[in-house]
Amino acid sequence: MRLLVGLGNPGAKYAGNRHNIGFMALDAIAKAHRAAPWRARFQGEVAEVTLEGEKALLLKPQTFMNESGRAVRAAMDFYKLPLSALHVLHDELDLPAGKLRVKTGGGIAGHNGLRSISAHCGNDYARVRLGIGHPGDKALVHAYVLNDFAKAEQPWLEHLCAAIASHAALLGQNDALFANRVHVATEKAGHAEAKTPREAEQAKKAGQGEEPR
Repeated sequence: MRLLVGLGNPGAKYAGNRHNIGFMALDAIAKAHRAAPWRARFQGEVAEVTLEGEKALLLKPQTFMNESGRAVRAAMDFYKLPLSALHVLHDELDLPAGKLRVKTGGGIAGHNGLRSISAHCGNDYARVRLGIGHPGDKALVHAYVLNDFAKAEQPWLEHLCAAIASHAALLGQNDALFANRVHVATEKAGHAEAKTPREAEQAKKAGQGEEPR
């Protein structure tokens, strides 16, 4: 069994936030693969799904981001899963909007959800890093991740989540191929150069001959 964890904050207030892109990706996987209904378990919401004949558990911790590790640890203990079975899907400020990278282990880059999971479970698990871009100023990061995706960002967001869902069976089987196929799919959809609102504004000003601020 594989454990696919999407990170986010619970409740309607946060549902559209950039910080919740992990939840959005898991929802897309559940829908595309006709997962069993979501139910409350392990201090989170879980749904079981079959990916290319192998069972996977989808988990959205409902503990708020900075306590995500408690839910992940509970699920891993119940199913007696090794860290190699865990993939965590989360927002990544240090990747351009719409980009995806998969890596195992490494730093947490200030991400409170990853910090909690590493503290409770260990650090050598796979991260599926979902790029949301950076607001350009460290002081703006908190507000940026807790704001909803802008309307102009919805096309690349939807295509990224759809591509993740289409190729989810490769997670844990061939992560490099998964990342490549998601990249190809988003590129074909015309979102190879997705932009944050700030980047879109800078591009607009540059096109008008203005110096971006």
